[in-house]
Amino acid sequence: MENDAARDRELGMQRRITRRDFLDGVALAVGGAILSAGAPWLSATQAGHEVSAPEKSSNYYPPALLGMRGNHPGSFEVAHRLRDGTFWETAGKPEDTGEKYDLVVVGGGISGLAAAYFYRQAAGSKARILILENHDDFGGHAKRNEFRVGKRLLLSNGGTQSIDNPSEYSKVAKGLITELGIQLHEFYRDYDTKLYDHLQTACFFDRETFGTDRLVVGMNALPWKEFLAQAPLPEMAKRDIERVYTEKADYLAGMSPAQKRTELAKISYAEFLSKYCKVSAQALPFFQKFPHDLFAVGIEAVSALSCFENPDDYESFKYAGFDGLGLGEPHDQDPYIFHFPDGNASIARLLVRALIPGSIPGHTMDDIVTARADYSRLDQAGAPVRLRLNSTVVRARHKGTPDQAQEVEVDYVRGGKLLTVRAGRCILACYNMMIPYLCPELPEKQKAALHYDVKEPFIYTHVALHNWKSFAKLGTQQIVAPGGYHSLSKLDFPVSMGKYEFPHQPEEPMVLFMLRCPCKPGLPRKAQYRAGRWELMATPFATFERNIRDQLQRMLGGAGFDAARDIAGITVNRWAHGYAYEYNSLSDPDWPEEQRPCVIGRQKFGRISIANSDAGASAYTDTAIDQAWRAVREQA
Repeated sequence: MENDAARDRELGMQRRITRRDFLDGVALAVGGAILSAGAPWLSATQAGHEVSAPEKSSNYYPPALLGMRGNHPGSFEVAHRLRDGTFWETAGKPEDTGEKYDLVVVGGGISGLAAAYFYRQAAGSKARILILENHDDFGGHAKRNEFRVGKRLLLSNGGTQSIDNPSEYSKVAKGLITELGIQLHEFYRDYDTKLYDHLQTACFFDRETFGTDRLVVGMNALPWKEFLAQAPLPEMAKRDIERVYTEKADYLAGMSPAQKRTELAKISYAEFLSKYCKVSAQALPFFQKFPHDLFAVGIEAVSALSCFENPDDYESFKYAGFDGLGLGEPHDQDPYIFHFPDGNASIARLLVRALIPGSIPGHTMDDIVTARADYSRLDQAGAPVRLRLNSTVVRARHKGTPDQAQEVEVDYVRGGKLLTVRAGRCILACYNMMIPYLCPELPEKQKAALHYDVKEPFIYTHVALHNWKSFAKLGTQQIVAPGGYHSLSKLDFPVSMGKYEFPHQPEEPMVLFMLRCPCKPGLPRKAQYRAGRWELMATPFATFERNIRDQLQRMLGGAGFDAARDIAGITVNRWAHGYAYEYNSLSDPDWPEEQRPCVIGRQKFGRISIANSDAGASAYTDTAIDQAWRAVREQA
């Protein structure tokens, strides 16, 4: 224990940077008011029948919170009670607010905001719309992280990163992007593709997995023999890795291209490496976490075909063994540069700006970046569109039979109170797996299809650094860690836009992105996701912080990095329910389109429709937009 305490002091765990205004992400005080530790920003007491409105406080500004974000404390407890069947035991009768809307949208992520946008287009500017969101900020997974280091504003994405492959967007999704004022060609100007040209990828071999701590720079750049000579790997593992990257053999010789694809779809990438490429078990730990970024599981739980078809966006690694198969290259992809400084949070902010005039100043894609949202304007009485945060919906039911009802009642919890509103129609833009609990009257087949999804859990950690001189000294801009607590650490996307200037010099402050997927190798894919979710929800912020500091110190300490001195702030974006579940040939049947669970699950139910990325079984922004459009067309 004494050694642990000494190590904590050495790493800077006693520093106040991450505990000044919160504990495990829960705000302790805003404007002098003591707040409930169970619900960030919400008053612990109520005055009569009034519900607290923390968003009206001038100090209310979630993007600037450090600590535990994403699924933060206060955003999930009510939903978990509903899931566990204990909520209605003590809930009592909902209090009628007397509010009535044309549309209530459950979920303030990009799909929910897009649904409100499309509905207003269809129904007219006088349509009354209420958006209910359980988190303390809008955007869903498209959250914004802000840091202040000295006088420098640093921005980063708390979740959804980029407009991925916009050339493949549907006409609807492209149209919305254009209507919001996003000019894709401007990213070619704003994204500095040369800033990191002289910096390479490094690999950190940790002592727990590989016997000793060692950082080796030059992955994918040095000849593999030269790179691996520095790695603490058994000689057989080194030979296997070098061979599978360089010999370009046809490991599926004798099969036609179609047969090769069929075989790759049936086996995991781990099986492809071991069975066909003859890679030894000693070499597999090097590849183990390659699929984490896209699939949130390791090489044993993803098909080899998925790995072939989905190259790494960051270019931090390359899947080995496919070059000699004669299958050509994966389909062409757009450059990975369509990234606002705060990721797709800017898309959510542009939607809010369009829906609620005066909530975010400005008129362009450039000025949205540094504009400060006025949260007091989101939920104004009399406004045609209202966005109500800190409000967890617990029920949506028809007033009458689904085929004859003229209204939907929506019950939600806000500030400890159970409230109800009515609407002509309702769009559920929340997680699929919660919908059966919100609408128990749904057909059993539809509920089973909605429950099929198990969202992929992950952590997007952002660390504000006083400078990035240690990276420059090492000659690296990203570090792959096959056995590390975080599997990837990467200097942030170099985007300057409007008045926001990205740090170009190593002496300047910088945001570092770190990825963790808490999967459990050896279990089936869905079981890994469930186990990872439990781990995330049970892990306190202090544990994340200790691992962040320890890993950075071990990776960068040789270049003068000091975790106690050089870390200016930490934000852990915990997404226990992260990416939408995408079907994989290794773990899911090859259903006909109409039998896919996402298609069955998203069926219109009277005056209730479903819009989210789960409904398209694809964890991308364009899917969220397309599903919003479909849901609105069903209702409008």
